[in-house]
Formats: sequence, structure tokens, C-alpha cells
Amino acid sequence: MDYLKDLKYLFAYTVPAITFFSLKFPEGWWSYGSVIYAFGVIPVLEIFVRSADEHLTESQIDTRKSQSFFDWLLYLNPFLVFALVGFGFYQWQTLELSTAESIGMVLSLGVCLGTNGINVAHELGHRKSLFERSLAKALLLPSLYMHFYIEHNFGHHRTVATPDDPASAPYGKSLYAFWISSVIGQYRNAWRLQIQLLKNQKRSFFSQYNDMLFYTLFQGCYLFAIYLGLGFSGVVFAVAIGVVSFLLLETINYIEHYGLAREQKSSGRYERVLPHHSWNSNHLIGRIVLYELTRHSDHHFLASKKYQILENHTTSPQLPFGYPTAMLTATFPPLWFWIMNPKVPKEMKLMA
Repeated sequence: MDYLKDLKYLFAYTVPAITFFSLKFPEGWWSYGSVIYAFGVIPVLEIFVRSADEHLTESQIDTRKSQSFFDWLLYLNPFLVFALVGFGFYQWQTLELSTAESIGMVLSLGVCLGTNGINVAHELGHRKSLFERSLAKALLLPSLYMHFYIEHNFGHHRTVATPDDPASAPYGKSLYAFWISSVIGQYRNAWRLQIQLLKNQKRSFFSQYNDMLFYTLFQGCYLFAIYLGLGFSGVVFAVAIGVVSFLLLETINYIEHYGLAREQKSSGRYERVLPHHSWNSNHLIGRIVLYELTRHSDHHFLASKKYQILENHTTSPQLPFGYPTAMLTATFPPLWFWIMNPKVPKEMKLMA
């Protein structure tokens, strides 16, 4: 019976499936298929489909941790993502599209890169095996965001909900201001962390262990290969889908930690990261499409937990809606502030 319930995670493949049809039949509004699905259909579904507040037993946790089914659901995503990116380039070059249709293709493929690319890379990037971490880095390539691997794992999880973390949105900051500060801040932090790691290991900047150098090289080669094969138009498409995907990620960062802050002790250190330092959402559709990313409080409490055993912390601050609706709401700052500002704990507002 549990196995049949776990088949719900196959629903995560609906985004790539709809993206394929958006690319295959991009005439008119069909090119916006993934956008309409993610930010129109899913929010409506979440109104009617509620999550049960179930808790896993120790036996269930042990069983789920050992089942390769959940891992293979992740491993298939790189093949889907790169196949869709390749198909997208082909369609971009061979079809005569209107400006509106071109924008639709970019947005649809960008949404897929964000959900089944960056999001899956986030999950695999926390794993221990070289194979899984390599898949994570590969998935970040078409989003032009490979530095996320370093900044997220060595920076964000240590400094989350503090002024030192560019990926934590302070109280009162709009999404659009956050986009700028987070994108720039995370890239700078990634280089700073990389240089510090090299110093700690007593290795030179041009060492084979300078991952940031290789990320820059890989992404440069990726764009240069596209230029050689498809010309400047292909590069524009590649950059556009990458920007859409990482802005999708940054919007998720925004809603996950908006206004929440850790207390700074007299010693200068911050309190331990606890479940109440992340917004939680237990809405079913968003949960399974994003491989339980919405149970973010539990993820930050113990980052090594696999997605299939993340649980709902009812004591954590709860988003009043699922991730897609929250992301859409955040694009209208007055509405976001009106809904969310009263929900931020008073003591955390004083820390802002």
C-alpha cells in the first residue's frame, strides 16, 4: 500500500511532459503551457487537494531511505532536462515564431529547468556520492548557475536567516530588489567560499580543486559551443532560459525565508538553525512536483535527509498557500506584504 502511495512522485514528471508539448506545438498560447500549468492549474488544484498531516514511523523511515525507487526518480531528470533543452534549441532554430511565441518557449523551458533542473540539483547536491553530486552540477549547467552548488552547501545552510546570507530575504524587501541582491551576493559568496576552501587546503588558485574556475570554464564552453552551432540567436535563447530558471530559484529562496531571522548571541554567534527559521508549506501538489522542497523547515533542520523522509513541522511558520501560489503572490509586492508581514513573528521583525 505504501508503494502505491509513493507513486505520487511520478507527478513531478508532468512539468517536463507539458514542457515537451509547449515546445512541440508552440503556436499561439500553447507555447506558454508550462507557465499556465505551474502558476494556473497547480494553484487551482491545491485549493481542492489537501495534504494529510501524517507522520512516518521509524520503520517507514528506514524502509524509504533504503528504497532505490526514490533515487531513480531523481536520476531520470538529467536525461529529460537535457533532451528538452536540445529539443528547445532545435525548435528555436527551425521554426518561424512570433515574439509572443518565442517568449512562451523561453518561459516554459525556463520553468522546467527550474523545477526539474535546479530543484533536483539541489536535492542531489546534498548527497554524499560523487555520482549524485556530479549529476547535481550537470543539472545546474543549462541554468548557468553552477556556483549555486558551493554557495548553497557551504554558505546558505550555515548563514541562513542572518544578514550574512544573500539568499534569505529580510523583512520588508520586495522580490525584485531581492533578485538583484541575491543573484549578485550568492555569486560573490561562492567565489569567497571557494578561495577560503583553497586556502584551508593550502592549494593555489589555479589548482584542479578550484571548482569555481571549472564552473566558469564549463559554462563558457557551453555558450561558445552553442554559438558555433547555432549562432548568436542560440546564445540569446540559452541565456534567456537560464535567467528564467535561476530567477525561479531566487523566487523560491525569497518565499522560503522571508522576514525570518536567527537571534544573535552576545558572543556574536547566531542561534542554531531550527525549523522556525524557514517557511513551511504542506500543500500536496506543490510538494510532490518539487520533491518535497516545500517541507523546507525539516530540510534546514537536517540537510542530509532525503526528500522522501522529510516531514511537516507544524510548529514552523506556515505559508498560507502552496509554493506556486506563493511565488505568484510575491511578484505583487503590496499584496505579498499585506498577506505575509502580519505572519512574521514580532521578535524577528525587530531583528531586521
